[in-house]
Amino acid sequence: MRHFLEIDELSTAELTAVLDLSAVPDPERVLEGRGAALVFEKPSNRTRNSMEMAVFQLGGHPVYLTDPEMGIDRRESAQDVIRVLAGYHAVVAARVFDHGVLERMAEPDAVPVVNLLSDRAHPMQALADLLTIRQVFGGFDDLTVAYVGDANNVWRSLALGCAMVGVDSRIATPAGYGPTPDDLARIAELGGSIEVFEDPHVAVRGADVVYTDVWTSMGQEEERQARLDDFAGFTVDSALMDEASDRAVFLHCLPAHRGEEVSDEVMESARSRVWTQAHNRMHSARGLLAWLLGPGAEA
Repeated sequence: MRHFLEIDELSTAELTAVLDLSAVPDPERVLEGRGAALVFEKPSNRTRNSMEMAVFQLGGHPVYLTDPEMGIDRRESAQDVIRVLAGYHAVVAARVFDHGVLERMAEPDAVPVVNLLSDRAHPMQALADLLTIRQVFGGFDDLTVAYVGDANNVWRSLALGCAMVGVDSRIATPAGYGPTPDDLARIAELGGSIEVFEDPHVAVRGADVVYTDVWTSMGQEEERQARLDDFAGFTVDSALMDEASDRAVFLHCLPAHRGEEVSDEVMESARSRVWTQAHNRMHSARGLLAWLLGPGAEA
């Protein structure tokens, strides 16, 4: 049984197959007459809407489940939760605080488990990012992505995905917020290229994609002021975008804190592809589920 907890659990050929299916507007209705449990410990606009619509478009019935209803590892263990849900649903997708919860949900191999977000990874976002990049540039050849922000779950999955498809990546981040040795090793094992900078202007220079995320994510509210201080000078504004290549586009996983990590001017500019990127969350979710549950999925 296949699960999707991190993007590099796919092979490059499998990742390409998922992206190809994501571009198909009417794939096989692999969820016809079946349910999909969508477990949310953390709320989300894009993730809930994109997943519910992807399930619907594949003929399935999405069931939205919140933390008070589930009480994973409080009312019952993650393993017991998944065994129960497997009796009702063809797939379980979960947005959680702790990646270990997903790993325990996958242990029984009762039903495919999809990571909608964890503290370690955001592979569903990376699928939408790669789909958007491929749509904009027609492929992945000779591209460089520059990420401005901390080496968080969004960056990690994006960097791994870039390595898998041959896109060079850079990250600009203050001291103390950069990739871990394990992050760099995983990227290298995939044959990827990654450069780390503390000056965002150097990192963005000549890049084809400029990407950023909020400086303070959900659950980090107590760190907000310290992060604002540490990331001073890292805002993606028009001056920073001018360092990028003439064909460069701007991406953001959203929600955006305008005036902090990105300016209004960049968000609303002709270079911004954030709305296409957000809509691609649905298309890439549909592609993943079509691949995960379609013919040969058990291979």
